[in-house]
Amino acid sequence: MKFRASETFWKHFYDLRPAQKESARAAWKIFKNNPFDSRLRTHKIHRLSAALGRTVHAVEIEGDLHVVFYLDGDVVRTVDIGTHEIYGR
Repeated sequence: MKFRASETFWKHFYDLRPAQKESARAAWKIFKNNPFDSRLRTHKIHRLSAALGRTVHAVEIEGDLHVVFYLDGDVVRTVDIGTHEIYGR
């Protein structure tokens, strides 16, 4: 699989506190091997999926910190990182 992150993802990633960035990096090690690994609690975001006309998922990084992504063929596209508020952006 290939991985591509949006500019929005990177902007919000760099705004995170240092401890959150470390949690995100630890989750990335799992995510790059399998975005659906049970340790990430990957789940479908129904409202975003319906709005975008594609299946959109989120993984839990820690507490209320999530990453939203979707599959585009063999490319995993990360859309955003943040609290549940990102589901409505």
